Amino acid sequence: MIQVPTIEELKQLMAHMRAVVFPDYFPKADAPRSLALPDEFWTRVPEISRLVHTDVDAVLHNDPAVTDRGEVILSYPLTQTMLHFRTAHVLYQLGVPYVPRMLTELAHARTGIDIHPAATIGDYFCIDHGTGVVIGETTIIGSHVVLYQGVTLGAKNFEYDDEGRPMDIPRHPILEDHVTVYSNTSILGRVRIGHDTIIGGNVWLTTDVPANSLVLQSTPEIRIKNKS
Repeated sequence: MIQVPTIEELKQLMAHMRAVVFPDYFPKADAPRSLALPDEFWTRVPEISRLVHTDVDAVLHNDPAVTDRGEVILSYPLTQTMLHFRTAHVLYQLGVPYVPRMLTELAHARTGIDIHPAATIGDYFCIDHGTGVVIGETTIIGSHVVLYQGVTLGAKNFEYDDEGRPMDIPRHPILEDHVTVYSNTSILGRVRIGHDTIIGGNVWLTTDVPANSLVLQSTPEIRIKNKS
């Protein structure tokens, strides 16, 4: 019989991870003994911690509304999302069934940020606000990347095998280092966004973009209504 983890086991695991990664802000919590995880996972916890702390640093660097580090750790959705994701990503790499996707869906339910555990995300990753962000399975994100609310890094279409089933092949974007994507933009398909590029808001993008680019939609026409 397949052993399916319970929500309580997953919550206990994340309580343990919060205490390990942010011991100054969360009380000590034991990992659930009933949730059997590979020994290699525990050896990689220090790297998970390092990466999550770089994500906190990225918010401090990019958001002038932040008052101190504790505010980011305790109240910003990015911190909860990335702790769940980076934990889930390691478990996904180690072939643990169910737990990775369940962990990212817990974060999705709480923050509105949907990241597949198989996605690859570099250090110093920042999501500002975050509601409605979607990052697909085969997405690759470099270092020092910033996304705003409503951004979708998704697939444009699917390829099917001989039995009519969608094939699990690379189909999501690649964002190189120091890319910023503003709100409600969709980048779809296996396209590459070159480093140090800015993508403006409300853009629909399905083509490669060279490094050091600025991508904007057309300036809207403004008309003043005469109410008389």
